[in-house]
Amino acid sequence: MVDIEPRRRHRPRLTTIAVRRKGIVTIPEAMREELDLQEGDHLLVTIEDGRIVLAPASVIPDDQAWFWTSAWQEGEAEADSEIAEGAGQVARSADEFIAELAERSL
Repeated sequence: MVDIEPRRRHRPRLTTIAVRRKGIVTIPEAMREELDLQEGDHLLVTIEDGRIVLAPASVIPDDQAWFWTSAWQEGEAEADSEIAEGAGQVARSADEFIAELAERSL
């Protein structure tokens, strides 16, 4: 005997939301979580075939997001401060830079 499991129909997830004063809408939490949307994230808004389409947008390219982390920005501020105080040394060429690194590693 063959056990045949009933096929499940895939139904699109339908959710309605209300447009409030000033055009404000709330994206349901489950959808925000699925798309990893956080407060302050940007969305592209287009009209396609009479529909409003929202899509996550990266103002900062994903491969450059590390630069804007608080830890990296703290390091940038520290470096700027040291430069302003006259600390550090400027290498005039790649060879000079590598020689300086080699000397410091001794």
